[in-house]
Amino acid sequence: MFKSANIGKIDRILRIVAGVALALYAVYGLASAWQWVAFAVATILILTALVRFCPAYALFGASTRDGRN
Repeated sequence: MFKSANIGKIDRILRIVAGVALALYAVYGLASAWQWVAFAVATILILTALVRFCPAYALFGASTRDGRN
């Protein structure tokens, strides 16, 4: 789907955990516009973890992938 994966295993786990935590915080702890911002950030974190590709990493030539995963 993308040129190459640039997110490693640990990075994926951290993104999923942070995304779920942020989504839960948005549901139970935030109000108004900040709730939508939190949902947007959570969605981006979870989607990039699932597809193993981060456009920001590609832009700067970064990668957390070690080549084995």
